[in-house]
Amino acid sequence: MSALGLHVLAPGPLDQRTGGYIYDARMVQGLRERGWHVEVHSLRGDFPLPNDGACRNLVRALTGIPDGSRVILDGLTLGVCPDVLSKHRERLSLVALIHHPLSDETGLSADMRDLLVRHERQSLSAVAGVVVTSGFTADTLKQFGVSSERVRVVTPGVDKAVFAEGPASDAPPELLVVGTVIPRKGHDVLVRALASLRQYRWHCVCAGSLVRDRSYAERVVRSIENSELVGRVEFVGECDSAQLDRFYRRASVFVLPSYYEGYGMVLTEALARGLPIVSTTGGAIPDTVPLETGLLVPPGDAVALSTAIRTFINGSEGATMRARCVEAARRYATTMQTWESAVNQMENAITELT
Repeated sequence: MSALGLHVLAPGPLDQRTGGYIYDARMVQGLRERGWHVEVHSLRGDFPLPNDGACRNLVRALTGIPDGSRVILDGLTLGVCPDVLSKHRERLSLVALIHHPLSDETGLSADMRDLLVRHERQSLSAVAGVVVTSGFTADTLKQFGVSSERVRVVTPGVDKAVFAEGPASDAPPELLVVGTVIPRKGHDVLVRALASLRQYRWHCVCAGSLVRDRSYAERVVRSIENSELVGRVEFVGECDSAQLDRFYRRASVFVLPSYYEGYGMVLTEALARGLPIVSTTGGAIPDTVPLETGLLVPPGDAVALSTAIRTFINGSEGATMRARCVEAARRYATTMQTWESAVNQMENAITELT
């Protein structure tokens, strides 16, 4: 085994604009800067659901990796054909990188959820260890039969950022949502919540891919028209870092109505900019967002989400609430983990687990 050699397997290229892929890419970049030789295998196929095409590509990639190599498997690869990992467990040092269990994705049928649980459990039994991005997910893995000795928590880092300035003084409060438009992110709940706030002054920008679940995204966009919110809620699609920075800079409040997050990197990115948070109690979010920086409501509850948003946009009282949470978020921003620290933890985790 090469002392600083590593193979990383993930569906598609690592330059995709989701939290999981950004995390993977930052880890690869950081390890390379530390002298690791990291080879990335971008797998083709319809991951993460079980299918023959994705399975063949996973088999091909694993078979081509030399004996004794360290291999990190992004969690999206664990659902397609778990028996393959068992065949390579003796000759490769396999580590799974779990952002959140596949079976926790919103919108799955009961049968598919059960199948993914079985596949992920089998896959996790074949790896030497598991890296997760939150203590919440580490606890969740106990349900998959993974002992705590085989798990390392490496939370994401965050880049230092300029604090948000907010909109112009005469403009309404600006709500910002960053996340791929898929059922788990709860954009449909957001639209229902905002529909009950039409009498207040606000504007909302939703940044994130509209093509990963086209039918869902189309339904959400249509619901804006049906809710008479055209011009007040904008879906701007996937944005690069510079575009996102501009949206963050002029935001008043960051909103993430997710049903579930294994960590929630966009939440820490918003906190790094000193933004108040309105989000949910889904998954690891309560561990990611300090209480004093915003309000968390039950996932899927449009009435509670509407009430929380109104708290931040309702005239002078809303301005006072925003100011209080801005101050708390700015304090917290000075304590958050850097990517350099996160990469150091990842390096230690890989070394220990393999």
